[in-house]
Amino acid sequence: MLVFYSPRYYADIGENHIFPMRKFERVRERLLREGTLRPEQIVEPQPASVPELLLVHTEDYITRLRAGTLTARELRRLGLPWSKSLVRRSFFATGGTIQAARSALDVGTGSNLAGGTHHAFADRGEGFCVLNDVAVAIRVLQREGLIKRAAIIDCDVHQGNGTATIFDDDPDVFTFSMHGAKNYPLFKARSTLDVELPDGTADEAYLETLGQHLPRIFAHQPDIIFYLGGADPYSGDKLGRLALSIAGLRARDELVLNECRTHGLPVVTTMSGGYAADINDTVEIHCNTIRAVRAIFEQQESEVRSQKSEDSKATVLF
Repeated sequence: MLVFYSPRYYADIGENHIFPMRKFERVRERLLREGTLRPEQIVEPQPASVPELLLVHTEDYITRLRAGTLTARELRRLGLPWSKSLVRRSFFATGGTIQAARSALDVGTGSNLAGGTHHAFADRGEGFCVLNDVAVAIRVLQREGLIKRAAIIDCDVHQGNGTATIFDDDPDVFTFSMHGAKNYPLFKARSTLDVELPDGTADEAYLETLGQHLPRIFAHQPDIIFYLGGADPYSGDKLGRLALSIAGLRARDELVLNECRTHGLPVVTTMSGGYAADINDTVEIHCNTIRAVRAIFEQQESEVRSQKSEDSKATVLF
């Protein structure tokens, strides 16, 4: 399996900011230290190009984002201070999701240790999300003829309003968001399928609800799945308002990933949100997603590589 990460995923937003910018490097460090990943499995992505970003975002927004001329109102919506490192981080994180998607099409899975920035709209950033990496990745794959249809399983606690709006009129992209009913954003967009959960929803009810709705997503017959495994439904999350345990969130990951494998669909995982009072809890939840990917897809990837090797030998012989 290949996992995409760059030290450029870090941007200095101030140590007291609620967004835990250090979580990306800590997830990488933990996965390497425990042996879940080997160094050669972690690949530094190339940044997304401007032409790739313009498949989703407006030229005006990208131009002013790069130049640092966003308005004060736009920066308040974004919730992050502008800097060159923030722009660089956003370009690299989007590139990570694009390359994770290519990996998924190649061997069945690809993971980005960032991404899932689902509050970014075509013409603006919002809710700590500068660029909509998943939307860009889908448009890149479609432009290149690698896929026609895609589905997004968004399990961040906040509705993916930017993603829903970007794909509102596109029947080829199924947007699924399961989120807190009374949480941000105040005014929800319209996904293909929205499932709203009451405050305090815990493991059993959450997993039962998710399981009930997954069949409709796979009935869309997508060519690829993008899974946003948000850490913020956790009971200890400062912005979550739900009550899932760390074990419950691991079970959520396993449920989604097993369904992807059962249907023979490549899956891309991104990290999305997580704001636990103890950053180690957020890191553990994100690490569990990668552990689940490895456990569920490792055998499948080995089989795919073996078959490709046999096909290559056959081509040489005949």
